[in-house]
Amino acid sequence: MALAALTVLATAATALSGCAGQPGEQVVNEPQAAGDPAVAASDDQYSESAPEPEADPTTPAAASKRPADQPDPTRQPNRPAATTPAAEEDDEPSPARTTTAPPSVNRATIRPPATTGPPRGSTATTRPPVTTGPPQPPVTTGPPQPPVTTGPPQPPVTTGPPQPPATTAPPPTTAPPGLEFGPDECSEGNGLQTHDGFQNGNRCVDTQMGEVAEAADNPTLLITEAPESVGVNQPFTIRVSTRNLVRDRFLPAGQGGYYVDMSILTAQGLVRGHFHTACRVLTSTDVAPEPAPAPAFFVATEDRQGGSEPDIIEIRVPGLPQAGTFQCSAWAGDASHRVPMMQRANQIPALDAVRVEVR
Repeated sequence: MALAALTVLATAATALSGCAGQPGEQVVNEPQAAGDPAVAASDDQYSESAPEPEADPTTPAAASKRPADQPDPTRQPNRPAATTPAAEEDDEPSPARTTTAPPSVNRATIRPPATTGPPRGSTATTRPPVTTGPPQPPVTTGPPQPPVTTGPPQPPVTTGPPQPPATTAPPPTTAPPGLEFGPDECSEGNGLQTHDGFQNGNRCVDTQMGEVAEAADNPTLLITEAPESVGVNQPFTIRVSTRNLVRDRFLPAGQGGYYVDMSILTAQGLVRGHFHTACRVLTSTDVAPEPAPAPAFFVATEDRQGGSEPDIIEIRVPGLPQAGTFQCSAWAGDASHRVPMMQRANQIPALDAVRVEVR
């Protein structure tokens, strides 16, 4: 019994030591990563110690020294020996062939394929993943907030029809200072003697100014023709045109009719009056002349003509008595010999003048 157990052990040892060199067997050596714990465990688990060649009669060395006629101690009685496929026969037949049972394949010695790491002996290295610092905790913004509700939908705001663009009001104007009105009657003046209708000065005329026409109906006057030069005492003609002047009112100043009547209008709104024509010598053309000297020629025209349409009146001058430069003028007058009033201050009164050289 002990001999049979020894025989079985010897057969197993022979199979383990010679499995790598037997035909028909293949030992799978998968590449393993250096330092693989699985590889280390496999090496430790499956390490084997071969028996001493002389001590184990079942080793291949001992079998080769055994005579051919000596029985194989490893064979069991009444158990046929396992045979392997016949090897290719040599050209020369062997005198004696010994058939040895192939060792059993121990599947536990086949190492599993490596799943990690490069093959052994490889210089390639696996780069570690790029890290950007320790993982950061997720950002929290507090507990979830309930959705904002704004109530039911509101109807659109209507503003009515489009409004015109706003216009900026002009800046307020500063009111002029109040006028300081002066006296409007002789009793409020300087205490002068009241004017009596004659041509005297240093008097106070208490006649009211009277009526003023519309601007379009204010009277106008123009000298349309006059000679440029004449001889001493040579008669000549001056042509005068008037508009909006009814020449039907004239009170003789020499009879006390001066500044007596106020201005009065016709039913059509035209001034009733007349016009004057006069010529005076100028002692200088660089400064205003003296007012007191009487003119060399004077005439008032009251011909009961004139109206809203312009007309022309010829004034005949009998001649001027001396040589020099004369100013010949014409101006309109109302019922009291005053220049007719105008509606606006910037309207030119009804007057005109020319220069005539007397040789």
